[in-house]
Amino acid sequence: MNDKLHSWQESGFRWLWITALVILLDQLTKYWIVNNVTDDIYVLPVFNIIHTVNYGAAWSMFEDWGGAQRWVLSALAVGVSIAIFVWMRRLTVANQRLLVGGLSLILGGAIGNVIDRLRLGHVVDFLQVHWDNSYFPAFNVADSAISVGAALVILDSVLEHRREKREALDKAAGSQGGS
Repeated sequence: MNDKLHSWQESGFRWLWITALVILLDQLTKYWIVNNVTDDIYVLPVFNIIHTVNYGAAWSMFEDWGGAQRWVLSALAVGVSIAIFVWMRRLTVANQRLLVGGLSLILGGAIGNVIDRLRLGHVVDFLQVHWDNSYFPAFNVADSAISVGAALVILDSVLEHRREKREALDKAAGSQGGS
């Protein structure tokens, strides 16, 4: 077998169950919201469950594109999903758990939102965080998975950089000690 491609058990594909779980939870919660929430539910003084829709991207960007955003954002999400899928296949879980976990979450979130976009023409959002009269844009399970996944990918990158720097310093110290 090609060294660049790993078996199913060794590759990032092993964690696709996380992607499937995110998609399932995202779609189930959105289904429940659409069918059950007509009035805002005040959970905490800083947190509400609401039923709203977003025709654009994050923070309603591109919402005013006259419907083209549905197809542009869907195509972008599908392209990114394919790239992540290929990337995960090439990763070795044993060495890159944090990265694979982050990518699994991002992939699940991207697919969850693209399902809404293609099926409904918009994304269902329902989690609302606020302080007094300042409201953070509403979001959903898919958005949360994308955010946590991105944080894990960034953390993996920082830790990888530190590890490489430490190894370079150790190697330099070892070569000086042998003189």
